[in-house]
Parts: sequence; structure tokens; C-alpha cells
Amino acid sequence: MLYSFQRRCLMKSRGIIQKVMGLGMVLGIGCLIYAEEKPLTLPLSEISPDLKQQFGRYYEPIKFQVQPQVPSYQLPLKPSQIQNYSQVSFYLNQGSAKDLLLKNGFVTVNFGNEEDVVNAYKKIKQSDTPIFITSDSLLHLYHIQFDETLKRIEEKEFYSELIKISQAYQKEFQERYKTSFGISKEADRRGIAFFTVALKLLDPKASVPKEVKSLVDWELKQIEAHKGFPGDLEAEQNSIFKYKEDYSQYVPRGHYTQSENLKRYFKAMMWFGRMTMLIKGNKIYGPDKPALVSPEEAKIQTILASTIAGLAGELKLEGEPLIEKWNRIYGVSAYYVGFADDLTVYEYQSALRTVFGDKFKPNELALEQNFSKFKAQIASLRKPAIYSGTGECEIKPGEGIDGLLDKTQGLRFMGQRYVPDSYILGRLVTQPLTGEHCFTTVCTQYGCIRGFPRGLDVMAVFGSKRALEILDSQGDSNAYSAKGNSYQEAFEKLRKEFASVSEKDWNQNLYWSWLYVLKSLTAEGNLAGYPTFMQTKAWKDKQLNSALGSWASLRHDTILYVKQSYTPTVKASIPMEFPVVGYVEPVPEFYARLITLTRMTIKGLEELKVLDEESKGRLESLEGILNRLLEISIKELENKKLTGQDYDFINDFAKHISVVVTGASEATQKTTLIADVHTDQNSGQVLEEGSGYLRLVLVAYKLPEGHILIGAGPVYSYYEFKHPMSDRLTDEKWREMLNSGKAPSLPDWTKSFASF
Repeated sequence: MLYSFQRRCLMKSRGIIQKVMGLGMVLGIGCLIYAEEKPLTLPLSEISPDLKQQFGRYYEPIKFQVQPQVPSYQLPLKPSQIQNYSQVSFYLNQGSAKDLLLKNGFVTVNFGNEEDVVNAYKKIKQSDTPIFITSDSLLHLYHIQFDETLKRIEEKEFYSELIKISQAYQKEFQERYKTSFGISKEADRRGIAFFTVALKLLDPKASVPKEVKSLVDWELKQIEAHKGFPGDLEAEQNSIFKYKEDYSQYVPRGHYTQSENLKRYFKAMMWFGRMTMLIKGNKIYGPDKPALVSPEEAKIQTILASTIAGLAGELKLEGEPLIEKWNRIYGVSAYYVGFADDLTVYEYQSALRTVFGDKFKPNELALEQNFSKFKAQIASLRKPAIYSGTGECEIKPGEGIDGLLDKTQGLRFMGQRYVPDSYILGRLVTQPLTGEHCFTTVCTQYGCIRGFPRGLDVMAVFGSKRALEILDSQGDSNAYSAKGNSYQEAFEKLRKEFASVSEKDWNQNLYWSWLYVLKSLTAEGNLAGYPTFMQTKAWKDKQLNSALGSWASLRHDTILYVKQSYTPTVKASIPMEFPVVGYVEPVPEFYARLITLTRMTIKGLEELKVLDEESKGRLESLEGILNRLLEISIKELENKKLTGQDYDFINDFAKHISVVVTGASEATQKTTLIADVHTDQNSGQVLEEGSGYLRLVLVAYKLPEGHILIGAGPVYSYYEFKHPMSDRLTDEKWREMLNSGKAPSLPDWTKSFASF
């Protein structure tokens, strides 16, 4: 079923939203105190409002009314019908550009190596071509705000706080190790190692305690080599948690390549976000067995997880409980990206209280009877919704991933986040494939499966019929029709789940709300009265391209926090009669949703006290521009004449949006971005989603005076391809591929509107 978090609790401290998760009773800051000698008192905290509801307060939808009645024109067009055709004809010398323009009323063409939206509009204006303001450019401007604000918070605040948290835990586990014994002593040793790895990633000068040197050195060596999964025996003998980890994930990517501190933060948070302290053990264990680790190993990891949860409320940092700093990092990042689907420290605290009551001695967990009760309590809680490669699990051909989710249940200290697109991608793989080989096909010695998902899967599940048509036409939806084992059945289940998501839930945080904006571009609906070019099938393809290009930016910006899906290993100059003026892409619902998202960003980050004045100024400028575009697009659809001020605004669009990017880093402003979104263990490859150099869309629009003009604006170039997991691409490597001409081809389905 669609993963959701129904009971999230909050506490407020010094005006900062504090994240508390739990099912049932939830313990607050300092409620669970860890000590060796005397019993602990575990008082109940006040249960505060649901965090998702708290974030939902920032969602205020924009209401508008419009009655589209733009006069149509007959397709195909003739050059003589277009008043400024000869003025823009130099753009149409590329391939099939002229034919596509006349056939569909628009076309996209190459625009050189331009990767800056502001410069693109400047160039168009300098060429005396009317400006066509595109949804793509607005999406990119929002990406800049999202990425810059998140990067600033991470670099200025979270990096140093994570060091303090790691130091506090390392020190406490070292003290405990001196006096503990038996299995608890081994759990404490693992705790030293776990936090020392994070500390070394954050601060290379940090010391490594001698009792964990071999463990830490091995983990750091794997992280720096980032070659993927080690062998079974090697992992069991040398790793901290005795199962295989995908170390290729530790290559800093996204904006995390822009400074040394960001690189270090990326690696440490990836460590905290991916490593699971497993609850399930079995005498028969391994990647293809009932559990990933032995019962004794699972007990060690569960005692460690419980100790971490208990210490979170007791340890003090700068006069406040450590949990408040944890809450700060988790809560702010949750507003950007969402919540973890793995268990958190709060759920472990709650389980301890359920089993042991108000009094608890940590050593009690070492007793088998107590441990069994606690294990049963934890096992009854939610399972992860996304399989993210833990242990390099193996399944039989056509087998679902639910069994893997049970094997990988446990605590992640700062777990990666559940996002709907990763959930979708992870559910639309492993189905046995029939027919011709296609993009999604991966063949193993046990048969061919749908080993890779596609970005089109996400858009199709979200409601785009055109995306599903393309998947069908390219063979990517061919799978066995056996009940419970086909792409079609898995897809239909997902489609129904997401069709039932409310508008409020689509706007529970910035990540979900960004996806909601993209849904407006691909939504099916009545386009009567809209411009002729927007009623073509080719325009649907263009809007899919725009949505997917922006989705690639979203995944790029959140690559550290988003829980990536995995495919488990399968075993088995002419005088003008009328003024030549520009045009705004008339998509009012898109502008309304993006205004809402921008306002949510401002309000939420202000209340979280992480929005600096420069970032706030950029966001407010973007909001003002979007409000103007909403007004103009409604006028256009109602076939009303625009004012001179409206046309001046369009013509000077580059000047207006330059304010929105002032102070943003040059790297963030570039459209050349890449993100790996899915890993296939069978082929050792990842699915890369990227945007390249800007392309130019030429659009024929009819004005109220009755004449047709062609305007131009920048649009995304969208790329989707497979690449070795041992070489996960950074933005820098991706730009080298683009510059050297080694980038893959654009998707075949874009040929309906794109001239190459």
C-alpha cells in the first residue's frame, strides 16, 4: 500500500519544530535516561500535533477562474500565415525543425551550450525574437532557491552540529565500554566504531580508538574506494554490521561537490542514513536467506540501537539534550524532503517503555526473555517501504520485495527519506519480461526481468496517459500476465493509490509539493479554448520532457536524503503589420501551484528559523514574478489584449529574473545536472536522470488581433540512461560528457517535437 505516516508527534523548543515519531505513546526529550546502576524513570511526554499537519499549515492554495477562448488556427501552418516567420527562420535550419513547427505549431531546437536561464532570455531578446516565457525556466528558478537554501543550512549549521553529536556519542560509548560486559560490551564497541566512522568522515583529523581501529579503517577504505558491494565473507569478517553495503553511494554528488565541508557532510549523513541496525536474525542467514545476519548479531545490533535511542535523551550538548540537535537536523530536512520509512530513535524509546514500563535498566535487554519481548514489540512496528540495497539481498525471478523489507527492518540513526517516486520505481521492477529487449530489460542466468524503471513510470502513475502510451510503445510495460506478477497489475495498484492522495497530502512538504507542481504539466484535461499548439500530442510530449527535466533537478538537490530504490539481485526583417510581442506559456494551474510552493518555502523555513534575508529576498522576488505570470496567462486564455506594461514585463523577463538568482552560486544556476535514482544489483548499473544544455522552443501563438507570431524560450533537455554503479556521476563528470560529445542521445519519444 502507499506508505504514509499517520502518527507523528512534535515538541517545540525555543520556537523550533522538533520531530518525534512513534506509533502509540511517544517519549519526549529526556524521557528515557540511560544509566548502569539505578533504574530509569520513563515519564510520558505531552503528545503534540502531528508534524505533517504542522507542515500542512504552510499550504495555502491559490484560487483562480479562467474561461479559455483563444482563437485556434489550422494545422499544419503555412509560413505565410506567420507574421515574423522570416525573422526567426534562421532557427529552423536544423534537421526537421521547419516541418515540426508547421505540423505542431511549435518545435524545440538546439541552442548551443547555454546552461544559464537568464543568459538564454538575454540572447533571445538580443536576436529581436519575441520572448516566450516557459514553465521550464520557472521550474529551474525554483530549483535554484531550493538548492541554495538547503546547501546554506547544511554548510553553516548542520555540518558542525553533526560533528558535536558524533563526538558526544563516541565519548559516551567509550566510557560504557570500560565497564560493560558480555554481549552489551560488544554492542558498545560497535557503537564506538559506528560514530567514529562518522566522525572521521566529518573531520579527517579525528582520532580512532584502538579497540575499533580495524573496523573503522576497513569501513573508511570501502567508503573512499566506493566500488559497490564487497563479498559476503569479506563483509561478515570486517564490517561493523556484518552485512554488505553499497559503498558506491558514498561518492559526493549533487551540490555536495562544491566544498570540502559539503563533501564530508555528504559522506557522514550517507553513513547515518543508510546503515541499519537490524532486528531480524536467523541461524540460516545471508543475502538469499531468511535473514541477513545471525540471531546473535541481530541481538548485538538491537542492543546498540536501543542504547543509541536511550542516550539521545540523556546526553547533553551545549546545555541542551542531544536529541534537540538531532531533532533540528531531522525536522528541517523533513520539511524539505520528508520522513524516514525506517525506524527512528523515538520508536525504539517507545518500545522500551512498552516492554519495561517506567523503570528500565539497560542490562535487562541482554536477558533472552526480555530481549524476545522487546524484539517482538519492534517487529510489530512498520516495515520500510523502499528497499535501498541493504545486504545486497537476493530474490527469485518474479518475487516481490516485501520479504526484503521484513529482513531490513531496524533503526537508522538519521534514516533516508521515503519519497513517492522512489517507492514507485522500487515497485515497478523484478517482473519477468516478455517480448523484445528494451531499455528496462536486465537479463540474468535465471531469465530476463524488468530490472530498470523509468522516469516515465513516475509520471504515468501520477496520471499521465501519454507517459503510459510511450512505455507501451517502447516495450517497457511488457511483463508476464500471471496474477500478482505483472507490470500492469503493479502499475494499476500504484495508480489507484496515488489517485486517492488528497491535495493536502500532496503538499505535506516541499518535495511532495514540487511533484504536485509537475503533475499540473502532465495532467489530462479538457484543452478546449487553449492555444492550438497546446492541443497536440507533441505538446503533451514536450510537457512530459519539462516535468522530467525538473524531476531530475529535484532528485539532484535531494540526492543525500532521498532513499534510493534498488532492484534486488535475481538468483534463480520585414515590415510588420502588427506589433511583434511576446507570450507567456498559458498554464495558470502550474503558476498557482508554484506560487503556493514558493510561499510554503518562505513560511516554513522562516518558522524553522533557517531562512536568511538574501534567500528570503530571492524567494519573494520569484513569488512576485509568478503572480504576474498567473495574471497574464489568464488574460491570454480569455483572449484579452495585454497592456503595454504586460508586454514590457515579458520583453524584459531576463532583467526581472536576474534578481531571483542574485547571490546564488554559479554552479547552482547551471541546468547541467545529474542524479542517479535507482540501482540494479543484477547488472551493477544505476539509472541516471539528468538535464543538459538548454534547448530553445519556438512556438506559434495567435493574438487577439488575429495574427500569428513565433516566440522563443528556453526549455530543458532531459536525459535518462544507465551507467556503472562504480562510477556514479557527479555534475562535473556529466558536464565533461556533454562538452566532449559523449553524452547519450535524447529519448526517442522526444522526436515528436524536437529537431536534432
